[in-house]
Amino acid sequence: MQYSEMTAKMADGDGFIAALDQSGGSTPKALKGYGIEEDAWSTEEEMFGLIHEMRARIISSSVFSGEKVIGAILFERTMDGTVDGVPTAQALIAKGVVPFIKIDKGLEDEANGVQLMKPMPTLDELLARSKALGVYGTKERSVINSANAEGIAAVVKQQFEIGAQVLSHGMMPIIEPEVNIKSETRAECDAILLAEILKNLDALPEGQQVMLKLSLPIVPGTFDPLIDHPKVLRVVALSGGYSRADACVELAKNKGIIASFSRALLSDLRSQMSDAEFDAALGEAIDAIYLGSTQKAEAAAAA
Repeated sequence: MQYSEMTAKMADGDGFIAALDQSGGSTPKALKGYGIEEDAWSTEEEMFGLIHEMRARIISSSVFSGEKVIGAILFERTMDGTVDGVPTAQALIAKGVVPFIKIDKGLEDEANGVQLMKPMPTLDELLARSKALGVYGTKERSVINSANAEGIAAVVKQQFEIGAQVLSHGMMPIIEPEVNIKSETRAECDAILLAEILKNLDALPEGQQVMLKLSLPIVPGTFDPLIDHPKVLRVVALSGGYSRADACVELAKNKGIIASFSRALLSDLRSQMSDAEFDAALGEAIDAIYLGSTQKAEAAAAA
């Protein structure tokens, strides 16, 4: 796929984006969920080797293809590795899956009800290297915990500043200002966030587009003004701690939004499974998330 083909697939493709980007702090938890305890490794390199084996198994599975999974977000080490001897990004492209790279370095401590992204002093080098490997775009995450207008404005401003840096490298940014689904002020957070995103979209130069990765809103349809916005290529949703079943129900309530799930995609996979069992469990998850992403009425009825 050329860049233009990847853009077309992101804009109009039926399916969802798989988030395969757990990083250092969340890797032990991800491995435990996969059935691998912490005593299975003694060094960080061994730990990352195990998580790469899990991701490679997912990507190489016969049920993981561009027919239903239109994109995949990678951790930097995953991007730098291989799947069946092929560089990871190229292995995805060969299956019709558009590759993205997680670029943020984690979160700052909470201030004004939000957690900004930590500095990324080597971002230009990472972007250049990722693009050379065939990666289409990026994903960068902040967190909003409460309805603090100043804090939310700072999150969105930082996200769009990083997005501009990504765009300058000829790559597509997925801007992710996650609203904590446990927040007691979720509806207010969603409303402030929508206003700030629209303000920053208006400031984007003509002809530029970004993607948005948002928490599923507490009031369905809240983000409708973003779905067809000319400066938004696609709106995707994170599962945010919902179970897969609940995440798919909430997803189906929101027209035009597709999934970009991690835990909700991977929760039933175990290292001890045979290949047939693994493929069956992964296929079931893919089918459910695909349905919630593309066939809203049917997904709601299935729930």
